[in-house]
Amino acid sequence: MKKYDNEIDKLFDEENTEPIYLYDDNDKEIAFEQIAVIPKGDEIFAILKPIEPMDGVEEDEALVFVIGEDENGEEMMELLDDEDEVDEIFGLYYKLLEENED
Repeated sequence: MKKYDNEIDKLFDEENTEPIYLYDDNDKEIAFEQIAVIPKGDEIFAILKPIEPMDGVEEDEALVFVIGEDENGEEMMELLDDEDEVDEIFGLYYKLLEENED
């Protein structure tokens, strides 16, 4: 098993098949399946699907996280809660899927 400095490094490893582990506001570890990494302008987004049932998230639903830096300059992922922006990221994802099918 390959060692990573953090979950973002794991996320960017194209050969990674292991879950991405994040923590909720109660410090509960949540395992996610990586669906896609989507660049948009200067920002990068991750589409992740919870592996285990998660309150408020349907079984076939995925979440969008924005990758950025915290106040200390450390890389972090933050849940994107702007529904219009979430829809835009999923739109970009579906467009990339269509392009790869051609």
